[in-house]
Amino acid sequence: MPPSLQVGPYTVTALDDGAGPFFSPRSEAFPDATTEQWAAADRLDPGALDAEGRWQLRFRAFAIRSDRGVTLVDAGIGPADSPAASWAPVPGVLPYSLAAAGIEPSEVDTVVLTHLHTDHIGWAVVGGEEMRPFFPNAAYLLQQAEVDAIEDINPHLRSAVIEPLRKTDQLRLLDGDTSLRGGESVCATPGHTPGHQSVLVASGRELVAVTGDVLVHAIQLLHPELAYAHEMDPARARASRAELLRNRAADTLHLATPHLTEPFVTR
Repeated sequence: MPPSLQVGPYTVTALDDGAGPFFSPRSEAFPDATTEQWAAADRLDPGALDAEGRWQLRFRAFAIRSDRGVTLVDAGIGPADSPAASWAPVPGVLPYSLAAAGIEPSEVDTVVLTHLHTDHIGWAVVGGEEMRPFFPNAAYLLQQAEVDAIEDINPHLRSAVIEPLRKTDQLRLLDGDTSLRGGESVCATPGHTPGHQSVLVASGRELVAVTGDVLVHAIQLLHPELAYAHEMDPARARASRAELLRNRAADTLHLATPHLTEPFVTR
């Protein structure tokens, strides 16, 4: 079984889709980080460096399951012909991870895409020339601000993702924070992209935040103020990250991260 976390009635399961090196050195991704900061980050997440000293990313999605249904957060790097094929270690293994977790694609009723970068939407729509949603019964949730900015993010995804979802009437556009029918909530966390969103799962004073790319490396846990070179608005991303990490509604905060070595980090 894939690793999971139980919070009240919710089971949050980490679903691997692949692993591989980032396309540029981490020193370029975090140009302001110091030697001491890197050393501390490597102690916190030693698996983030491969044998050749390259930044090693995990690519994963998360399933949130309760008696109200199944929500999937993000859709990984995708099959061999996915939009991420130019840089990510495709094909991904998300279908096998779903099966190992006992989840059929048809069971997923909601797919929250945190943002429109190619390593987060790979299995959303598949099929080559006959594009179809991989999760046939799911509503796909994006922020309106993300779709509005698609020309700046990746214009190819209009035809590869947005239009196929519109064709099957499965695209749902949100405007800021939104409660989901499963009891989870979407939290707008802009900055990495204009319409970036995260997902919160709460039970009492315990909270799981499925972060998306608010957090891409352990160094941001230690130094959330550090700018990441691939953020479209570093100041807004820094504010979103700080707000998420200091969430005062929770005594226990679990972070479910797509790219760190371990899928769950508790603060």
